[in-house]
Amino acid sequence: MCAKKAKKVVLAYSGGLDTSVILPWLRENYGCEVIAFAADIGQGDDMKEVEEKAHASGASKVYVEDLRKEFVQDFVFPTLRAGAMYEGKYLLGTSFARPLIAKHQVRIANKEKADAVSHGATGKGNDQVRFELTYMALNPKLKIIAPWKEDAWTLTSREDAVDYAKKHGIPIAQTKKKIYSEDGNLWHLSHEGGDLEESWNEPKNSIFAISVPVEKAPNKPTYVTVDFKQGTPVAVNGKKMDSVKVVETLNAIGGKNAIGQINMVENRLVGIKSRGVYETPGGTILYEAHRALESITLDRETAHYKALVAQKYSEMVYFGQWFTPLREALDAFVDKTQERVTGTVRVKLIKGNCEAVGVKAPKTLYDPHLGGFGKDPIYDQKDAKGFIKLFGLPLKVQALVDKKGKK
Repeated sequence: MCAKKAKKVVLAYSGGLDTSVILPWLRENYGCEVIAFAADIGQGDDMKEVEEKAHASGASKVYVEDLRKEFVQDFVFPTLRAGAMYEGKYLLGTSFARPLIAKHQVRIANKEKADAVSHGATGKGNDQVRFELTYMALNPKLKIIAPWKEDAWTLTSREDAVDYAKKHGIPIAQTKKKIYSEDGNLWHLSHEGGDLEESWNEPKNSIFAISVPVEKAPNKPTYVTVDFKQGTPVAVNGKKMDSVKVVETLNAIGGKNAIGQINMVENRLVGIKSRGVYETPGGTILYEAHRALESITLDRETAHYKALVAQKYSEMVYFGQWFTPLREALDAFVDKTQERVTGTVRVKLIKGNCEAVGVKAPKTLYDPHLGGFGKDPIYDQKDAKGFIKLFGLPLKVQALVDKKGKK
């Protein structure tokens, strides 16, 4: 039994391989009461089965809560409005799910007067940071039990975890032949491990679960329109919807057209490179549509500076720094930029390709007459002559100095 004691632990429980093993492990090694918290964030699990499994595995209490609306409104859409995309590709599906789960885990720990919280993230990944930074920010007095980093934890692989589960009679979906680590929610589905660990291996078509392989997508394009109000999606194909329905609808449309399949090697916070395959059909459509709408509603200086903010925002979300003063401050900046980002975008989907082909906005800054080649009453092309002389003056001065120095 572990030297460090805990009387009551709230475990972030999914019913997957790691947490299914950790629940009885905590009871065996800490001799503590374990309360399981399972969050419904649109992963598609039968939450009743998850609850029953947690009880059967020894949980004294099980909390199951539907967090889908909060997930989309308070975590997904703010990140979308920021335009945050880690390393230019990853739409952060797992990244902002963890702080949400940890937030409610801390709330339950406070309610139950628990002295510790626990999670199933490994010591090699990013999720450990996302969970633990949230615990620290919201209740620094709670003990943090991360079994994968404990001396008493003797399981060194997912294969070991499968053996442990079988030995303890814990029902699991994973086998040694189907060993992918998958994380799903309303926004995305990720795939890691197994044959994907070899960067030369092409992802098998069988891996895709919420989207069809590109080869099986329709040969004819599908068009979809998305309406935004101040940067937030509010309607699909002219039909107003709540936030959850917007994502669900676009996931279905995008999935049928093989949209949002990302295969990448990314840089984890801990310094390790990891290979993952992500499915984010609805999110990919929303990012493309939002980008197109900003292109006609943001001025150049704001758009260019916002791109810098987007990179920093993506890193903070990926690194688990959600509950931080800087992230909140960046949100204030982003919210200001979104005041004009209202309008409609038409997106073309075909064979995995997603392109905004039409955009309109009440406060568009795009003037077809001003941007065209014809004469207009605002812009006099003769003005460009003096502008270029002034703009290029430093270059001219430097060239004259250099020429003089060569004599």
